[in-house]
Amino acid sequence: MSEKNCQGMRDSSSVCGTFGFGQNQNNKPSNCSTCVDCDKIYDSVRDKDCLEDIKVFLTECGQDIIDRATNIRCKCAEVIHTSISVDTVPFNKGYYSVYVRFYFKLLFEACVPGGKSQEFCGIAVYDKKCVLFGSEGNVSIFTSEQYCNDFCHNMCDIPGDFKTNMPKVVVEVAPPICLAVKLVEKQYKFGCCCCTCDQIPENICRCLGGGMTDDFGTKCLYVSLGLFSVIRIERPVALVLSATEFCIPDKESTVCSDSSDPCALFKKMNFPMDDFFPPNSCECK
Repeated sequence: MSEKNCQGMRDSSSVCGTFGFGQNQNNKPSNCSTCVDCDKIYDSVRDKDCLEDIKVFLTECGQDIIDRATNIRCKCAEVIHTSISVDTVPFNKGYYSVYVRFYFKLLFEACVPGGKSQEFCGIAVYDKKCVLFGSEGNVSIFTSEQYCNDFCHNMCDIPGDFKTNMPKVVVEVAPPICLAVKLVEKQYKFGCCCCTCDQIPENICRCLGGGMTDDFGTKCLYVSLGLFSVIRIERPVALVLSATEFCIPDKESTVCSDSSDPCALFKKMNFPMDDFFPPNSCECK
């Protein structure tokens, strides 16, 4: 594409009318613009939350273990699912209330009479709310991609994708840190819980094999977790970017076959220095 053509496109009424870019007739990069469709981040928050004394839901087997346990420790914790909802904030145009429910799967080890230890898993639930700016929009979006959700299951046979122009929320979370574990008799009111056992979705219960209950037993299990999270709100936008040429891969793939020398491939690998000598938080001068 010549520089003259690029200039003509820049002067045209449609900035997204640039279909190609690359090198001009003199083999020099041309300063053409191209239009891309992407998700723009309008607002985001970064939080470090201490979730203190949240209740752990157990199966019948897990409940039997904690009733007999003399000591319990948490071996690991992970976020297995989040439920996200977005609502507009009244009298504050462009702002949205974001509700995130975190579902944690926790692995415990309990000391039981007889000098033995037993492992079991549990589910903990935590609700988080924040208010983010997501701009305004009042259009319907249609695409050629197939799309279906719980609200339009009877329209799945209709080609195309329909969505409202509500902003999209993205939640990033690091593996939780277990800070404390407590066993409390059920007769005492302790800790916090944002839902009941029967309100946990079935697919979450299946992670423990099902059979979760809170109707029997003498003790309750509570944990305190440290949670690092980033929540951002996005909208699809069309942006004009300055471009010089197409992105063409310049690396060739490595051919692996049964005749390849495994030792020769191993010699090409870099030594994992950071695994043996963890880097300092700052460089010494």
